[in-house]
Amino acid sequence: MSHDIPIGTNRVGLAQLSDRSREIFRQIVESYLATGEPVGSRNISRLIGMSLSPASVRNVMSDLEALGLVYAPHTSAGRLPTELGLRFFVDALMQVGDLNDRDRRTMDAQLSTAGTTVEGVLTEATGLLSGLTRAAGVVVTAKSNYRLKHIEFVRLEPERALVVMVSEDGQVENRILQVPVGLPTSALTEATNFLNSRIRGKTLADARTEMEATLETGRAELDQLTQKIIAAGLASWSGGAKDDRKLIVRGQANLLEDLHALEDLERVRLLFDDLETHRDVADLLGRAELAEGVRIYIGSENKLFSMSGSSTIVAPYSDRQGQIVGVIGVIGPTRLNYARVIPMVDYTAKLVSRLIDGS
Repeated sequence: MSHDIPIGTNRVGLAQLSDRSREIFRQIVESYLATGEPVGSRNISRLIGMSLSPASVRNVMSDLEALGLVYAPHTSAGRLPTELGLRFFVDALMQVGDLNDRDRRTMDAQLSTAGTTVEGVLTEATGLLSGLTRAAGVVVTAKSNYRLKHIEFVRLEPERALVVMVSEDGQVENRILQVPVGLPTSALTEATNFLNSRIRGKTLADARTEMEATLETGRAELDQLTQKIIAAGLASWSGGAKDDRKLIVRGQANLLEDLHALEDLERVRLLFDDLETHRDVADLLGRAELAEGVRIYIGSENKLFSMSGSSTIVAPYSDRQGQIVGVIGVIGPTRLNYARVIPMVDYTAKLVSRLIDGS
């Protein structure tokens, strides 16, 4: 399970931190992840298993601040981790275990009721992650990965037709298609019948590949005009452009829980605004398809979420051919319980792949 993302030129090496600096830094981060509150030197001196006075702890905290790992909010003498500090903690100090048997059984049982449709599996999986992590569950998938049930060509005007695509999940998508002047209605009917005898149960991507091969080799007993209509109809779904991506978000209300201040409320409001820009979010999260394993983006590492100070933990999932077709995960505050959420996202992605595969 890979989740390392370079910090950049400011990367802090473990060698720069002594054992006591590392322990104090760990306590600051773990306290923040648990409470969202700054932690002071007096509390840390009681928590760590070393006999250090609050004054000694304060000196170490100053050193950590100089390294850019922690900062002091204006309202408190305590410290909070910076985004750089959180990234360093996640990459270098955090122990990511496996799921315990109870969580695994819970997830298996809940997803086993999702049915067999891709839409059902993804919707159930995002709801599951949201409930378990108290964050918002997200999934990004390409519409072209949905399995087809029916395609129909309907004439609108002499030079325009409507291409209607219905998926097995009941989703209906429409595209306007330019058609040659004088195209007989019989050509649209023939194109409709030809496709529907061959595409049912296939993804749009698979259907396009198969139809292109059939048309190129001349195996289709169709006139040239009908063949052009079929090719144009399938091509009208780009199968990879930004607007081809579908974003599902579940559990946004979880982000309104446990708010500590007006700043928190403003942060969540900004995140909701971000999530409204579905296309940008889908494009951003879709980049995780390029890598294996869990990907973690903290705060301003995601330009889209930099204002809301949110973290995103996502992992890719695959179809029955083993091709990566989307990503699934969570969006929440930077104080997510990373050690718990990372294996949950990883396991959910594997479960989704298995269910989509039908095995």
